[in-house]
Amino acid sequence: MEDEELRCVGCGAVIQTTDPNGLGFVPASALKKAVDNDEDVYCKRCFRLRHYNEISPVSLTDDDFRSLLSQIQDTDALIVYVVDIFDFNGSLIPGLHRFVGANPILMVGNKSDLLPSSFKRSKLTDWIRQQANKNGIRPIGIELVSAKTNDSVDHLLEVIDKKRKGRDVYVVGVTNVGKSTLINQIIRQSTGIKELITTSRFPGTTLDKIEIPLADGKQIIDTPGIIHAQQMAHYLNGRDLKIVAPQKQIKPRSYQLNPEQTLFFAGVARFDYLHGDKKYGFTAYVENNLFVHRTKLANADSFYANHLGDLLTPPSGEDLKHFPELVRHEFKTTEKSDLVIEGLGWITVPAGVIVAGWAPKQVAVLIRRSMI
Repeated sequence: MEDEELRCVGCGAVIQTTDPNGLGFVPASALKKAVDNDEDVYCKRCFRLRHYNEISPVSLTDDDFRSLLSQIQDTDALIVYVVDIFDFNGSLIPGLHRFVGANPILMVGNKSDLLPSSFKRSKLTDWIRQQANKNGIRPIGIELVSAKTNDSVDHLLEVIDKKRKGRDVYVVGVTNVGKSTLINQIIRQSTGIKELITTSRFPGTTLDKIEIPLADGKQIIDTPGIIHAQQMAHYLNGRDLKIVAPQKQIKPRSYQLNPEQTLFFAGVARFDYLHGDKKYGFTAYVENNLFVHRTKLANADSFYANHLGDLLTPPSGEDLKHFPELVRHEFKTTEKSDLVIEGLGWITVPAGVIVAGWAPKQVAVLIRRSMI
């Protein structure tokens, strides 16, 4: 059976029955049962993930992931590059232009269902294009979708079919941007099969490329996600990530702050109003259930040190031992702006103030023109 190189339907790993700790492991009895009954074969890792939401460590290295992606440059294909609109910098694939060669790139901003209703989507599309250009990416188009709710996926499929011009389609993205969930929606619409590819909020679910046939003989190829250390998700377990990363449409929360006041976003981020002429209103767009605590700037450092892991949680449990220090990023605004903490959300601030955003080391904090 193993000579036929069976692959896990969920993650693409080669099925094996000899190493319980290795990728693609299936107990021999379970494999025989699945083959005898002509059933889909899921490795032990995917089975545990699907039924118990438990993740196992991935033994593939970043170099292994990149070597798979590097095969794309020798193809003639459309590249669908999926990014998280709440974590653009954390969604960047270093050296993407080397992986894709001369192939055109269609960028897809995922998780649009989380945006507040007042958000200007045209401004977001323009901003994504600007950020892509700064990183050497020249997309032929930008689409906003929600893989989770299936919003605008029909339109995306129409755009893909038009722009691929009879070619294969490679779907690429770093971990945790919802790429496999989007692929699942595509499969569901084209074949009626639900949850074919294992999905999880944990990094590193898809371990090898998975090929989905198209009607004209071409394929949509789902590639493994590259684990990116600049993601907030990289530092949190699945339970805490549900608390930090937005799960439903964001409801704005407004705070009247005097200069030298601080907002803590649980223990994962911090916002300081450093200097301004007067008391101003600041609006936070973060996960609706995330704990936000206001304090004086003068007390902020000691408050964080004394309450991280209890009042200021997440992070919690084992994550506390490995959670990186918060790094300060200061900005002076000349117009109404959004201070963005990647993977968390943003705080809308008025013009003419000096503010600072704090995030775990390597997680990006940036300023942009307000989109509301």
